[in-house]
Amino acid sequence: MGETNVRDIFLEREKQMLSEFACLTSKSKGREREYNTCNIRTEFQRDRDRILHCQSFRRLMNKTQVFLAPVGDHYRTRMTHTLEVTQIARIIARALRLNEDLTEAAALGHDIGHTPFGHAGEYAMQQCFDADFTHYKQSVRVVEKLENNGEGLNLTWEVRDGILNHTGQNMASTLEGVIVKFADRIAYINHDIDDACRADILKREDIPSELRSILGETHSERINTMVSSIIKQSTDKPYIAMEPHVQEATDKLREFLFENVYRNPVAKAEDAKAQELLMRLFDYYVKNPDKLPAGYRANCEAEGVHRCACDFISGMTDRYAIEAYSSLYIPRVWRGIKE
Repeated sequence: MGETNVRDIFLEREKQMLSEFACLTSKSKGREREYNTCNIRTEFQRDRDRILHCQSFRRLMNKTQVFLAPVGDHYRTRMTHTLEVTQIARIIARALRLNEDLTEAAALGHDIGHTPFGHAGEYAMQQCFDADFTHYKQSVRVVEKLENNGEGLNLTWEVRDGILNHTGQNMASTLEGVIVKFADRIAYINHDIDDACRADILKREDIPSELRSILGETHSERINTMVSSIIKQSTDKPYIAMEPHVQEATDKLREFLFENVYRNPVAKAEDAKAQELLMRLFDYYVKNPDKLPAGYRANCEAEGVHRCACDFISGMTDRYAIEAYSSLYIPRVWRGIKE
């Protein structure tokens, strides 16, 4: 097999094997800037690789999922959440004969612009920068503008659409993007239960029995029920959906989590501190734009210091934000001058 034929073989295989409702790579709306095609990868495969190898993706390993800067080795971070979403999304896409490469790329990038300290950080940026700030809009900004020294990743329209519409009321324009929305919810509902049990905030028997009887008793059983339900309800259909009774139980389980975990005073005890920390950092960099890193500082004239301060802080890991705050506001112990 010649190297120059690999990409074309992939494209032809999509036409032959994928569902009539799949988004074929050959039908992509393309990228914002001109590019040279790759001989061995399709465009959605290239998007996946661009996301996987960028700095913003690597920083997800030290960003909060639910528990702020967790010390235990087994709590989820934004990185492990992203990997679980991607795995679930790929299984669904493969079973429905949709474009697995597009699904994977959108799933890997869906939280790439998430703030430090999870949704507490998102709320902080809404308070001090813009009430319309959201992590999904910031994720698109990362891949379009902030990554690659201000050049962005130049991703395809379909991947950016999947990232933008992975949460909230809007739906992605492709079924692959809609799968990411479902996979995101399936992943966080189930792994947040697992983490809450590990933190002794929740016991599995606390979950209402009627929900356990429909969705399953264990982590794997619940995921299998939800994924299988989507596949059963969506096969050879122009939409993605769960069976109504499973969807209803899933929605009730999510409501249960909001009541018992996401608003739990033990789990969220540090949120107010995290928000105050980020808002003070924001205020500092707005007043001292010369302290912003060069890449962000260079953009101040075009987009304003508030936008650039938000971009810098949103890209921080939990640990970096804490260290930056400590350096600015916590006095160091005087140890004397060495002779």
